[in-house]
Amino acid sequence: MHMDYDLTDPIGSRATLGLIVLQTDETIEPDFRRLFTARDVALYVSRVPSGADVTPETLAAMEAELPRAAGLLPPKLNFDAVGYGCTSGATVIGPDRVAELVRGAAQAVAVSNPMSAVLAGLRAVGARRIGLVTPYIEAVTAPMRAVLEREGFEVVRAVSFGEAEEAKVARIDPGSIREAALGAGRGGVDAVFLSCTNLRTLDIIDETEARLGVPVISSNQALGWHMARLAGISCDGVVGRLMAPG
Repeated sequence: MHMDYDLTDPIGSRATLGLIVLQTDETIEPDFRRLFTARDVALYVSRVPSGADVTPETLAAMEAELPRAAGLLPPKLNFDAVGYGCTSGATVIGPDRVAELVRGAAQAVAVSNPMSAVLAGLRAVGARRIGLVTPYIEAVTAPMRAVLEREGFEVVRAVSFGEAEEAKVARIDPGSIREAALGAGRGGVDAVFLSCTNLRTLDIIDETEARLGVPVISSNQALGWHMARLAGISCDGVVGRLMAPG
């Protein structure tokens, strides 16, 4: 028997968000499910092929894959914001190029990435002198540090785990990340930046801020905050001073 039906509005009646996640990333998607819990905010995820190791070469190779990944987001939706979830990838490819590639394949009012989001977050908390924590090898950390300094920030202290393998980055214990943040933030910094969407940072931000007395900003926290701002909403999960009301 044929039955008539009614059509309704899209799920994201308040906002529709898209997230392009690295094939090897185990962390950002669960983090975003914590940051965006409202039923009227729709979050759609696509994956982009990425190397097993994080190197300048594997990061640059994602440029060719981004349009296809963005095109796998639901094509009939108009996204309030789409995020490319790779801090080091956005650093290598460039935020403007990332936005161009995403907009060429998906209907996106705004496009963000963790590097642009962190820069906006550092400015929002009034930071200039920062401590930097990365999991990367030096060939990946160095360009990121250069971007920060070009944008007017002084990297007072940098701590790295020196790890290239994504599978290991995803399993770095939050306690180790906290200790690295405490080391990078000891004296003379206005904020600490925890770089990499695959690091498990959300659970250690509040405690680390309390111990250091300065804001701690991570890639996933900043990207969620920035995308929410671009979409005209707030994150439901509040983590750290960056997301604190007022």
